[in-house]
Amino acid sequence: MESLLFASFVAALVLATVHIFAGRLRRLNSLPRSRWLSMAGGVSVAYVFVHLLPELARSQAVMDGSDIRVLIYLEHHVYLLALLGLASFYGLERLIKEHRRRLPENAESHAGVFWLHIGAFAVYNGLIGYLLIQGENSSLTTLVLYCVAMGLHFLVNDFALQHDHKRLFRRRGRWLLAAMPLAGWTLGLATEVSELAVSALTAFVGGSIILNVLKEELPEERDSRFSAFLLGSVGYSVLLLSFQGS
Repeated sequence: MESLLFASFVAALVLATVHIFAGRLRRLNSLPRSRWLSMAGGVSVAYVFVHLLPELARSQAVMDGSDIRVLIYLEHHVYLLALLGLASFYGLERLIKEHRRRLPENAESHAGVFWLHIGAFAVYNGLIGYLLIQGENSSLTTLVLYCVAMGLHFLVNDFALQHDHKRLFRRRGRWLLAAMPLAGWTLGLATEVSELAVSALTAFVGGSIILNVLKEELPEERDSRFSAFLLGSVGYSVLLLSFQGS
């Protein structure tokens, strides 16, 4: 148990490090989109569909057995929470893109818009850090698979936020996002929540990951690499299934 706790702390450090050093990988920040970023996006989506969604199915059973009145009236509670995560970040993305449209190409975002965007991703990173210790990572293998998928997802997010907010993100936003997985891990260590709450958080994060990956891969101007995305998603799916079957 103590070794798994230490491993989860190391995983939180790894996730924090991604944001600190992502800015040095400038070759990835180019058009057409880097194959490595498309592959990283494929890995993240594979993790959601092959690992998280089956977990959501089990989480649905947890919610079905709950006596919380609000949940009694909702037939597919956990999937609605995943939809809420997706819709929340979609609405935020539309707001940011509309704001960017009104600015010169290389101008930095207004401070209020920047902090709204970064604040949402800070909470998001914190939840991912929290699930390192309170989530379904009951073995070193599942913890490593989660850490790899989320680390690559953070890499994709980092370049997207850098594109939106320029130097403002490099100077301030990156450091806040780097701190949040550790903050989430610490909160997870200090608090213990019900299985129902963990299921709800997992669902929300799963929906958010789907949106945050696909919004970077689908726009035509990204000129994304489908072959790399497919390689990442298929390759990681095979890896996940091989460990699930063992």
